Amino acid sequence: MGKKFLLTAAILGCVLLAAGGMLRMTGGEIVTENKQSMQGALAGVRVCIDPGHGGYDGGAVGRDSGVKEKAVNLAWAKTLKAALEKEGAQVTLTRSEDVALAEEGKERKRRDLQERVDRAQNADIFLSLHMNEYPDRSQSGPQVFYTEGNEKGRLLAGALQESMNEALSPVRPRSAHKGDYYVLRHQQNACVLIECGFLSNEKEEALLMDAAYRERAAESILRGVAQYLRLRENLANGA
Repeated sequence: MGKKFLLTAAILGCVLLAAGGMLRMTGGEIVTENKQSMQGALAGVRVCIDPGHGGYDGGAVGRDSGVKEKAVNLAWAKTLKAALEKEGAQVTLTRSEDVALAEEGKERKRRDLQERVDRAQNADIFLSLHMNEYPDRSQSGPQVFYTEGNEKGRLLAGALQESMNEALSPVRPRSAHKGDYYVLRHQQNACVLIECGFLSNEKEEALLMDAAYRERAAESILRGVAQYLRLRENLANGA
């Protein structure tokens, strides 16, 4: 390999690195990779995942298995955390074990919810995970909620709903909807509440406890978050 080629490659490499790219050699050919793709699509994004319920508050109960919602929420949160971290996100959980965030005293439920809000103060994105139930056992499918007046939450909810519908192929695809939830009303970040599916539906109850389905859902949420970030960037740039 001649000195002239090496000098040219070195100069080109400096230019590319200065522009924010990554450089590598493959069979004598210079290949560049965008720094963001190397680090992950969510590099630097701060996400707080809230596994709903916990401790004394079990939430909904699986109609056939008897599983408590709080346990399913936590399993989903841990799977989602791993998926988001692979793409560079900085992820925290409001709880990482089976506990309530306010176990005793007056108004413990309100104080529990406020603690979840407090733990998300530094997050760019807040995802509260829940499992649904309904007397009519035919009801199924994920649904994402946002609070009225929070435009970031509305955009995030729409992107997540579309991505989950596409990946999970529910019998009845739902649309993102306004929801009056404490953990959403008291935040200004991009916050949503995701009802991941129905523990009262026989088929979906089994799916919600299946590791492979949980991972597929986590990937769909990841794609929805990435789409939301693209939408926000386009809006900021006037696109």
